Amino acid sequence: MPDAPQMDMVFTVCDSAAGETCPLWPGAPVKAHWGIKDPAAIEGDAQADAFAQAYQQMEERIAAFLKLDFETMALDELKHALDAIGRTGIGATDLAGKIS
Repeated sequence: MPDAPQMDMVFTVCDSAAGETCPLWPGAPVKAHWGIKDPAAIEGDAQADAFAQAYQQMEERIAAFLKLDFETMALDELKHALDAIGRTGIGATDLAGKIS
């Protein structure tokens, strides 16, 4: 769609989406995969804990993302940092020095 908004960044979070082909995103955004196990796939009493764990993982990754100086980073540096956040699952306080 020619009038679709251009995106700067796209994050996939479905754990099974890592190997899938993503659609064409307007604006050639930086893409990162932050796989999270699907808590809805868990049945029974463990499902509430699975949702809490997924929430915690996303909260930590978003906090790490917000600590990045992404407005001054080159695109390859940004991509590397975003991939590191998704790969390690580390929190914002642990990010320093671990994305180089």
